[in-house]
Amino acid sequence: MADRYQGPRRARLATAGARAAVESVFGEQPRGDRISGMVFRALMLLALATALVMLTSLIIYSAWRGWGRLDLDMITEKPSRIRPEQAGYGPALVGSIYMIVGVIVLVVPVGVGAAVYLEEYAKKDRWYNRLIELNIQNLAGVPSIVFGILGLAFIARGPIGLGLVVATGSITLALLVLPTVIIAAREAIRAVPSSIREGSLALGATQWQTISRQVLPAAAPGILTGVILAVARAMGEAAPLLLVGAAGFTPFLPVLFDGQYSALPVQIYRNAVEPREEFQTLAFAGVILMLAVLLAMNSFAVWLRNRYERRW
Repeated sequence: MADRYQGPRRARLATAGARAAVESVFGEQPRGDRISGMVFRALMLLALATALVMLTSLIIYSAWRGWGRLDLDMITEKPSRIRPEQAGYGPALVGSIYMIVGVIVLVVPVGVGAAVYLEEYAKKDRWYNRLIELNIQNLAGVPSIVFGILGLAFIARGPIGLGLVVATGSITLALLVLPTVIIAAREAIRAVPSSIREGSLALGATQWQTISRQVLPAAAPGILTGVILAVARAMGEAAPLLLVGAAGFTPFLPVLFDGQYSALPVQIYRNAVEPREEFQTLAFAGVILMLAVLLAMNSFAVWLRNRYERRW
């Protein structure tokens, strides 16, 4: 029974011994620094508690308002302006799935390829490489409505001219989250120790063999985490889709390059602005559905990072 408590006791003693050793070398931490550290930790805990309270309040309130429509029909049925008590998010959910698959297909090769170029091939002293990096950083902070205008002007009606179809929505959302994927992939590639590259090159591997067989597998957990978080953001966007033709009440399943389409956040918005109480209930039920999907994706990203992340 006594051995059960030896582990924690030894850990506390080791921590105290390490602290004493540090203080003996560098001196005791000044009182002002200790107070600043305590204030900083308190502020971080306050920010965390505020975020958790807001999220919990949103979930509880939405579940309370939409509890009457949290059923299978809400997921499978078509939207209706006449009978909202029997309406659902079926076509909108399918449209969101189509667009998310399209986003993944577009941003993964382009985003990872751009990150590999910038980290492994680009010369830092060239002005155009610095310009590319600056633009990527700026594009990551551009409001989503700007990408919606870009999609309407150049993809739906402009030189590309795809029309107001699912493919237009996918490309627009891909452009929206592409800077985020590039930044996340660059950070993951940068975190791989240079000794892995040097060892591979020393054994006779080419630069591409080193990147494809050593660097990218080691950086894969971080890259996948960034992709999942970017896709989760794309799935929750409504503003750009409103500009590129996402309809609010369409009873038809979407087709990639033809016909009307809808998306889950757009359908939630359309239901929320309707005056009837049945639409309000359906909107809150859609919020719960959206939160469940996003929390599942974010949780999977965290699990993936913790499961496969390497400690160098």
